[in-house]
Parts: sequence; C-alpha cells; structure tokens
Amino acid sequence: MYWRLSGFYLFYFASLGALVPYWSLYLKSLDFSVTEIGQLFAILMGTKIVAPNVWGWIADHTGHRMAIVRIASLLAALAFLGVFVSSDFWWIALVMTVFSFFWNASLPQFEATTMSHLGGETHRYSGIRLWGSVGFIVAVVVLGPVLGQFGAGYLPYILAPVFLLIWLSSQLVPESAAGHLPLDQERLRDVLRRPVVLSLLAVCFLVQASHGPYYAFFTLYLEDYGYSTALIGQLWALGVLAEIGVFLLMPMLLPRFGARRLLLAAVALTILRWLLIAGFAASPAVILFAQVLHAASFGLYHAVAIFLVHRLFTGAHQGRGQALYSSISFGAGGAAGSLASGYLWTGIGPQAMYLLSAAASLVALVVVYAGIRTYPAD
Repeated sequence: MYWRLSGFYLFYFASLGALVPYWSLYLKSLDFSVTEIGQLFAILMGTKIVAPNVWGWIADHTGHRMAIVRIASLLAALAFLGVFVSSDFWWIALVMTVFSFFWNASLPQFEATTMSHLGGETHRYSGIRLWGSVGFIVAVVVLGPVLGQFGAGYLPYILAPVFLLIWLSSQLVPESAAGHLPLDQERLRDVLRRPVVLSLLAVCFLVQASHGPYYAFFTLYLEDYGYSTALIGQLWALGVLAEIGVFLLMPMLLPRFGARRLLLAAVALTILRWLLIAGFAASPAVILFAQVLHAASFGLYHAVAIFLVHRLFTGAHQGRGQALYSSISFGAGGAAGSLASGYLWTGIGPQAMYLLSAAASLVALVVVYAGIRTYPAD
C-alpha cells in the first residue's frame, strides 16, 4: 500500500508542478493580461471552496471514498481536453471551472484515505506525501528548460497525459484502504463551533491567501528581474526539495515540539519569506534562501495542518474535515490571494503584493498564538 498511495501523490503533484509555475506563462502566451491571468488562477483556486465539500459529503455518506477519487480524476482529465478547442478567454475560464471542480475534489478524499489507512501511525503520513513533492520537483525541473526552448504553448500537451496517469494510479488503491465509520457521533456543526477549529481554519485561510502572489505570479515576477525560465524552474524545485526535507523530519519533529510550536514557527518563517521576496528579488542568493523557506511556509505548515485536521475532525467527519481544510485554505484563501494579486500588481506594484502577503501571515501568527492552545492528544 505504501507505493500505491505514494504513486497517486507522485502524479497528482507532478501535474501541480506543471500548473503552478508555468500556467501563467501559458496564459501569457495567449496574450491574456495580468489581471485576466489572476482571474483564471482565482477560478482554479476558487472551485476548491465548493468541490471538496460536495464530494466530501458524498464520500462520508456513501462510504465509497476511492470511487469518488477515481470518478473525479477521470472527469478532470476529460474536462482539461477542452483547452485544445479554443483560446478565447471565456472558453478557457469555462474549461478551468469544470476541470478544477473535479480535479480539486480528489485530493482531500485521498488524504482522508491515507490517514484512515495509517490508523494509529499517522506520523507516517509525511513519508508517503513526500512522493508528491518528488513529482512536483521532477515536473518543474524538466519543464523549465523544455518550455524555455519550445515555448509555453506546449504545456497543455504535457499536462493531458499526466492527468490520465492520476486516474490510472487511483485504480491501484482499493476501497478498503479508505475505511468507513458510522455516522452516529458529534454533529459537524458542533465541531465547527469549537474555538480551536475556527482558529485553525482562519490560519489556513490567511496562510494560503498570503501564497496567492507566489503561486500565480512568482514566475512572472522573477522574469521581470531577468531570471531565465530554466533558473526559475530550478528555484521552484529547490523550494519543494526543502519541503521534502521537512516531511522526512516530521516523525521526529512533531512528537518533540508539538503541533502548536511547529505551526508558530512555520507562520513566522512565512512572514520572513515574503519580506525577502518583496525587498531583495534582484539578489539570486536571497531568493535562493527565500525558496528554502518553502520548507516552513508550506511543508511544515501543511504537515501540521493535516495532523490537526485529522485530530479535530474524527470518525465519519474525516472526509469533510479534509475537504474543509482544502476549500478554506487552498480554495478560498488561494482564490482570494490570486485574485487580489492580479489587481495589486497593476495597482500598487508587485513588491507591495508580497508586503501584503507578509501582513496576512502576521495576522495568522497572532491567531495561532491566541486561538490554538489545546487540541486532542496524539
């Protein structure tokens, strides 16, 4: 089961490694403006607000979690083929809406499957999830020189087969891995009223909103400073390589320091990262160090968040707990950050985007300190 679970993460995040750094270049090759690119990225993130919760509810009530993953993966692969039909802005917006509605549905349910399969060994999650980071690195390193030589217009031809591989890998994970628990337990609305749960979801929203300028415009931002496409790809890969290092260390870090301390450290280092990118983009050495901080701003943050969601949303709420985490953080937070950054770039400038990202992360740090003090023990 280790390799079956890891295989899905490998291909899923390989597609993310192609989309996140290079989709803006593809959209730019279609002559879309910076504002339009921000809007299209907001669609990609925004469907995470609805899709994971719809599919999470179905999975929790039917007990067929892996069936949901397989159906969503197949429909996402088919929907993406629409990009080959037309390059009109509204058509691309429609295709991205339909595609991302299904693409964003599968990962939260697969996360719940992985955590359910691990049972009492949830500390092993990061050892499985790190293969997603490997897939991201391979995609971003390989595609940088390829797109630099042949052009960003080739990106859809590379992505389409990867989405098919996601669906194929989902066939290897049996339904029994997901498990299914009875529904006679604390109501979800009561779980959501707990202050620690509200605080965690607020932090997730703020941290991912602060990543909006990074995911949508980091490649274009560095291009304006003269960085080559190949070098930008290597910088993206460096960030994810640092993330893998954290995933490998999590089984030791979590028991020793606890989730709250690690989350405080992750958010504090996120603030530092955005300040460095805002003020020192012309310095390759500083940008290199800022990319190493991806280990904290995503790797450490994500591993702790997944752990806390698993502890706070128990039993039959596992699927919807992971769905809420995905929709509020990567969905609402990512969409808000991407959409706002498109307007901020043209309004007050790209450096100001990252300063506001640092400000959002500072608010998140305060919420962690004041609101996340107790949670169910490991």
